[in-house]
Amino acid sequence: MLSSRIEKIFNAVDADAVFTTADDLRFYLTGFESSFGCVLTDQNGTVFYTDSRYLEAAIAKLSPFGIKVEEMPRGKRPADLIEGYKKVAVPFSRITAQEYLQYSAKASLCDSTAAFDAAMIVKEQAELDAIKKACVAADNAFVQLLPRIKEGMSENDLAAELEYLMRLNGASGTSFSTIAAFGANASVPHHETGASKLKFGDSILVDFGCKIGGYCSDCTRTFLFGDDKKHEDFKSAYAHVLKAHMLVKEQVTDGFTGGQADAVARDYLQTFGLDKYFTHSLGHGIGINIHEAPRVSPNSGDILQNGMVFSDEPGVYIAGALGIRIEDTVTLKGGKVVSLTDSDKKLLIL
Repeated sequence: MLSSRIEKIFNAVDADAVFTTADDLRFYLTGFESSFGCVLTDQNGTVFYTDSRYLEAAIAKLSPFGIKVEEMPRGKRPADLIEGYKKVAVPFSRITAQEYLQYSAKASLCDSTAAFDAAMIVKEQAELDAIKKACVAADNAFVQLLPRIKEGMSENDLAAELEYLMRLNGASGTSFSTIAAFGANASVPHHETGASKLKFGDSILVDFGCKIGGYCSDCTRTFLFGDDKKHEDFKSAYAHVLKAHMLVKEQVTDGFTGGQADAVARDYLQTFGLDKYFTHSLGHGIGINIHEAPRVSPNSGDILQNGMVFSDEPGVYIAGALGIRIEDTVTLKGGKVVSLTDSDKKLLIL
């Protein structure tokens, strides 16, 4: 599997070598997580350079795949590793201007970003399995969270409980900083979780995800902490957001563009005058990174294909009043949308 990924990237670029230092792309090529490393591939094979902190583990992990592991030579910079090659492919989107200058002083450069994007956009079965495990862990953690929610707890308290539960369910960490928003705070789609205290009648929006095997999940649930009979507008908007969410699952097929998928939800909300409150894209690709290709947005021409993983997350946000988002991680299988996160989405009232 790893050797085929490396071969795919190498064959897709017109270069003597492929050189990668970015954390996510290194992991894609090697399946090994580290805070430092360089992957160098040429016609003779692949070498993973790292420091003494990771050397033993890297040798044990990568040797079976035919990836040679060497300690980074003392006093050398990553740029020194490509000296002697005429043309080297590096991902321009993942390097700094300083790195570009250092690398270009050693060899002629070309961009490998498109090759990585094309390879990573459709997931292999092993990647889908890892994402599904992360989704199951997130689902289980959310269900376990519900009886722990108490009046007077802060947004930070709730987020911490959920992150703890995701760890208990096997996660290595979170996909991103958990968002917990009470009441009108949810009208900011990416609210900064804080010290606001939960009170009876508040709505709760929680956007969360975790990582297992290096791959992410992403899920949002919105619900009520008790019903003070002052939520008729909220309940109406929730029903429409849920319908928009489900229409995407029912109507989107392989061959849709990201823009067409976005329009399924946006056009439905427009019927009820709610599209102007849907202030972000329908979704984004999910994999090693929480945001990657494909783009599922109004102007996206990305063609959705079987094996792609992305979010289905329509929302409605009315400033100072309410915020509702319903999100699942989904994939396309057999031409149809299949949900990978699967906890109940009907309006929950605790």
